Amino acid sequence: MKSCLTQFERAAAASRSLNGIEQSKINAVLLKLADKTEAEADVILAANAKDLEKMPPDNPLYDRLLLTEERISGIAADIRKVAALPSPIGEILSEWTRPNGMKIQKIRVPFGVIGIIYEARPNVSFDVFSLCFKSGNAVVLKGGSDAHFSNETIVGLIRQTLEEEGLNPDIATLLPPDRESAATLLNARGYVDLLIPRGSASLINFVRENAKIPVIETGAGICHTYFDLSGNADMGAGIIFNAKTRRVSVCNALDCLIVHSGRLNDLPALCRRLSEKNVVIFADEPAYLSLNGNYPKELLKHSDKDSYGTEFLDYKMAVKTVDSLDEALSHIARYSSKHSETIVTEDDTAAGRFLAEVDAACVYHNVSTAFTDGAQFGFGAEIGISTQKLHARGPMALPELTTYKYVIRGDGQTRPY
Repeated sequence: MKSCLTQFERAAAASRSLNGIEQSKINAVLLKLADKTEAEADVILAANAKDLEKMPPDNPLYDRLLLTEERISGIAADIRKVAALPSPIGEILSEWTRPNGMKIQKIRVPFGVIGIIYEARPNVSFDVFSLCFKSGNAVVLKGGSDAHFSNETIVGLIRQTLEEEGLNPDIATLLPPDRESAATLLNARGYVDLLIPRGSASLINFVRENAKIPVIETGAGICHTYFDLSGNADMGAGIIFNAKTRRVSVCNALDCLIVHSGRLNDLPALCRRLSEKNVVIFADEPAYLSLNGNYPKELLKHSDKDSYGTEFLDYKMAVKTVDSLDEALSHIARYSSKHSETIVTEDDTAAGRFLAEVDAACVYHNVSTAFTDGAQFGFGAEIGISTQKLHARGPMALPELTTYKYVIRGDGQTRPY
């Protein structure tokens, strides 16, 4: 406990040291880190291999844990993109002058110290550091034991880069992967200004229910695709396949296909390619009858009460039949985690209602939910997908890692008694 508190104290001091660093210096550090990441790829992959040895390859989370040369190149490219983005720090959000001549400005500033609790996704260590550092924040990382060797090597590389550039290495801190350090982080009032959990619904719920510091909820995604009466079947099949199978272990993956009863004859075509990836379908009775004989028997199951409202994180998908757009909207309202929802339709009126009425961070028309991602939105990278409504919503990047303060200038004004 004492060791963690000492780390928090050093992180808080490091965050204050960031106030005087020029953006050109921050960008230079990020570019150097990107170069070192590619140069040290073999070292990172060797550490990652130690973590992978502990997880069965058929575990859907294996893909989250896995690093490859291609993924490391992508990580380095994202760090360079973050370096190229304009800094939000110091941005004047608004300004005005009061009748007494007092000048007021509302200005973006860093939070200070941001804590991140995350599971088996070592790429998060890079993404989080680059975004926090660019936005003037120190970061305290609490990764899971599944990715400990990877995280230890990555954060070691980050700290080495900071030291080589004459900066305080405590700008990036990695806590031990044990429960005690997690509990200490949840109670780090006065040291950590904001806590962001990234991972399963159980992790996010645990953090929300136990943290004594402000929390932004991210991650859990129960995503739906509604194939409307006027949907294009070819387009729908492509969107469904991409959203479900691109990466099943991420939060923007498709969990439930909702199909209009008037298009049940198209359901086999909509689902056909899913069998290439051995996707298990849990279908309600009308959908089951449509797919029976048209989809591999061993992959077709009857749905039950647990099939809906489940984030599968696996090659599994539920299918729900509805008789109207209203019924589709009601189903989504009941089971959505307010992450990402999409409609496939050629009816502009139906699309307009869906976009206006669905309560989610990201709502799509004729687009795969796989695009809910900071890099895909042009943010360089992301620190997570916020599913709440206070402060930040959707992909969180540089602006969402800032708060604001008021700067007031005058020439001797005093308030009347």
